[in-house]
Amino acid sequence: MGLLTGLLTLPLAPVRGTVWIAEQLAAEAERELRDEGSLRRRLAEAERQFEIGAITAEEYESIEDELLARLEKEES
Repeated sequence: MGLLTGLLTLPLAPVRGTVWIAEQLAAEAERELRDEGSLRRRLAEAERQFEIGAITAEEYESIEDELLARLEKEES
């Protein structure tokens, strides 16, 4: 990038920085969703919430089904 181009695009630096941060956050969220350990922790947390009565049996089953489906997909 030349000096002139750098000076002309300087006002866009905050936008470029914000876009880069958003891309990094999206990539980390994707890694988190695909992490088997994370899925197992979320399943354990849902079970704990069900046991203390914070969520209903239907909510627990829905969460369990979704997480187990993701685990099966990752193992395939």
